Amino acid sequence: MLKFILRRIGVSALVLLGASFLMYMLVINSGDPLKDLRESNAQNREQLMAQRAELLRLDDSPLERYWDWLSGVLGCFTGNCDLGVTINGVQVLGLTQQAAASSLRLITLATLLAIVVGVALGILTAIRQYSGFDYTITFSAFLFFSLPVFWAATLLKEYAAIQYNNWIAVGQYAPWTIVIAAAVVGFVLQAVLGGSTRRRLVTAGSAFAFVAVVMFVFNALNWWREPTFGLAGVLVVSGAAGVLVTALVTGLRNRRVLYAALTTTVVGVVAYLAFAPLLVNQPSWLLLAGLFVLTLLVSAGIGAAWGGFSRRQAVLVTLVTGVITSLLVVGDILIANWASFLGLKSRPISTIGSQTPNFTGDFWERVLDMGTQIILPTVLLTLVSVATHSRYTRSSMLETLNQDYVRTARSKGLSEREVIVKHAFRNALIPITTIVAFDFAALIGGAVITEQVFGWKGMGALFQDGLNAVDPAPVMAFFLVTGVAAVLMNLVADLAYAALDPRIRR
Repeated sequence: MLKFILRRIGVSALVLLGASFLMYMLVINSGDPLKDLRESNAQNREQLMAQRAELLRLDDSPLERYWDWLSGVLGCFTGNCDLGVTINGVQVLGLTQQAAASSLRLITLATLLAIVVGVALGILTAIRQYSGFDYTITFSAFLFFSLPVFWAATLLKEYAAIQYNNWIAVGQYAPWTIVIAAAVVGFVLQAVLGGSTRRRLVTAGSAFAFVAVVMFVFNALNWWREPTFGLAGVLVVSGAAGVLVTALVTGLRNRRVLYAALTTTVVGVVAYLAFAPLLVNQPSWLLLAGLFVLTLLVSAGIGAAWGGFSRRQAVLVTLVTGVITSLLVVGDILIANWASFLGLKSRPISTIGSQTPNFTGDFWERVLDMGTQIILPTVLLTLVSVATHSRYTRSSMLETLNQDYVRTARSKGLSEREVIVKHAFRNALIPITTIVAFDFAALIGGAVITEQVFGWKGMGALFQDGLNAVDPAPVMAFFLVTGVAAVLMNLVADLAYAALDPRIRR
């Protein structure tokens, strides 16, 4: 395996080297970097042109300029990283650090959401093939996949930002809105669960009544402007998540694993009570990272202690339950700070930028600000990727479900959960892993347009500004970050192949 990894890294390095040379040559020959100065009427125009020519080393040969850039990149391995300067004399390294942090945060979050949602929808549509739910998801997938990114972004800015900001000033649903929302939820739920006509009607009616009552209660409590979740909410939702994860991994008959998941939930809530003063009064990213690592360690310990003969599955279940519990804790704190955040920013969903300029809130209010800024571009990129993931997952699952070993598993009397999770899904993941790696690279390209529409100062803006000015340094910085990220994702995919299929390890 080590030899395989080293060989892949070597091949990837050669690919990046050749691609970087081609990209550099294309950029420096894409236009005239002195065009704006040639058209200038400034009295010192010649002097300015000479300064820029010296800054960009236009008198040197392209090979010398490329070698100079490559030497600066190789210096990153020795601590002397030099990515050059922009056409205005600004160090590209500093710009790249800021832009990469914004773009990778956006792309990583969109990728994770797309994988979870897309794979889940793909499995459900494969199990419910040719059902109303399958047709609905299939139609939606093709619709989202074919949507032009810039047009979908405009719709999101109008309805998910501008109209939402107008509505949140009051935070009350109109009666017709409650009726329509409840009807849509009831229709979707009965399509997902299926069954006889009577069962569908009961499902739709129950869902309609439940959603309508909840929305009326939220109106009465003014929940959307002054929301609460609380310790009880964290306990109930995380406990339900633990039961669900247990049902998927081992089944509810394995009591030791179920008890491990519930123990993780209780310990997480108790830890929330213990660390609440620190989280509320002295929060920091370092504290959150440390508590998250502690969560993983404690969760794994609980799984190992309870697991018995199912120790491996118990550790997996408790780790997932612990992560969900920690996310719910953070969500509860953010919900508690939503009212004060609205006091500082009455129109919370922004359409431009990655953060609000001169925002003066505390730590959690700044987290809310960053979250509301990232939500629209993340939703846009996720919708496009979910379409791809769901279709490939459905296709792969259907192919796997028709294999002989799946029929054999059913004939041996295994439960449908075991057949789907242990036999079909594991083998269906191999082609899906390939799509995830390629989709990450595609998301980077799509993020260039998304960042432009939402005014997100990330790698896309760096690339576009450099290309428009025929300035190779910012463009090559974009290539360096996104190219390395794409290569790493493909390497992770190769390692995932080996984990999923032991034959590949040989």
